[in-house]
Amino acid sequence: MAKEKTLFACTACGYETAKWVGKCPGCNAWNTMEEAAVITGTAGKAAKLAAKQRPGTGAAPMLLDDIPEDVTLRTSTGIGELDRVLGSSAEGAGLVEGALMLIGGDPGVGKSTLLLQVCANLARAGKRVLYVSGEESARQIKLRANRLGVVNQPNLYVLAENALDAVEEKLRHLQPDVAVIDSVQTMYRPDLPSAPGSVSQIRECTSIVMRVCKETGIAAFLVGHVTKDGAIAGPRLLEHMVDVVLYFEGDKMQEYRLLRAVKNRFGSVNELGVFQMTGEGMVEVLNPSEQLLSRRAKGASGSVVFCGLEGSRPLLCDVQALASQSYFGTPRRTVNGADGGRVSLLLAVLEKRANQKTYNQDVYINVAGGLELSEPAADLALCLAVVSSLKDEPVGADVAVMGEVGLAGEVRAIPQCERRIAECQRLGFTTIVLPRENLRRIRQPEGVKLIGVDTVMQAISVLF
Repeated sequence: MAKEKTLFACTACGYETAKWVGKCPGCNAWNTMEEAAVITGTAGKAAKLAAKQRPGTGAAPMLLDDIPEDVTLRTSTGIGELDRVLGSSAEGAGLVEGALMLIGGDPGVGKSTLLLQVCANLARAGKRVLYVSGEESARQIKLRANRLGVVNQPNLYVLAENALDAVEEKLRHLQPDVAVIDSVQTMYRPDLPSAPGSVSQIRECTSIVMRVCKETGIAAFLVGHVTKDGAIAGPRLLEHMVDVVLYFEGDKMQEYRLLRAVKNRFGSVNELGVFQMTGEGMVEVLNPSEQLLSRRAKGASGSVVFCGLEGSRPLLCDVQALASQSYFGTPRRTVNGADGGRVSLLLAVLEKRANQKTYNQDVYINVAGGLELSEPAADLALCLAVVSSLKDEPVGADVAVMGEVGLAGEVRAIPQCERRIAECQRLGFTTIVLPRENLRRIRQPEGVKLIGVDTVMQAISVLF
């Protein structure tokens, strides 16, 4: 009779140990060890043998020069923002045949809604699509489809199943062009003793789907749950196995959603797609800079426009700061949309190099629209927003600011400055404050006044 023993597996790296430990010996992550039952004996050996001894492809080694250079055609998803994130080439933009894509995001952010819209667009274009759901019944998917207006789709098939053996059989029998599996954490193989969502189940299920995609040419989307830290649940190996990793970001209380590529074997990473959640589903935002600035309070102190880069796209956003008298021994620093440590550093630079007293001020920073500013080019905009609030003097409504700030108070050059200036000019900004080093390298555009500064003090004296 088979005996059952307990192992503990790390959800981050898959490391297994017989005893529970607080810190994983494999990846040094804390509190990631989860209990998993393992069957030993004849049944356990048979299950392990079936899982490990998978047939290979039987391919023979080839010389690199003898490999044919087939042109991989891309299939448009019918949603321009998603095609941008997936990548483009001379043959088009969108899905690549045989690609395995992983999309993660918080619950309720709109992953299933977006993928159902993609399936409808592809089916309307004549592609055969299979939507596999392990979380919802076919009736629930039908209700969502009716809400999104997805009707009369003869090429769109729905399967409510979470046994991966059955899903693999349907994939090989139906031979769809595109498949969606929602979600990979609900899939399981019966011959593995662990529960669905465990490290071994996720790893094995993803491996089988990947093999099916490469053998048949099916382009597949895997929906992944995320942990409380925002990372995709399961071993980190999952992100290494797939071709594309997409993260769907955004606050459920706000209408804007951001789709970001963090890994892409067929295009550039850090591309950004902007969507708006409506009652009819996800609507792509074609001009996000204008949308993000449409509700800006003009003439208010503490508001500065900054032009950042998200991948290859310049994006204007409203950087807001509020400084108020602190009545506690330690002033508060609350940051939303930027790095809190970076903001503390910039406040120290203002205190030391620009003679701006912030030691007795509560400082609140917010980036409107739910964006996350990670590039150093936003430093000067953050500094001037704080100074504007301290002086209670507004920055001009037609002024944009960009530049990196060093510890000595100097303003350093930033990359791709011409693209940022062109985006500011397109939206009607007539004055741009930027590093003087960038000003020496670019040509003065017509209708825009460029002001080059070397230090934060110079920028403050120019605007105030």
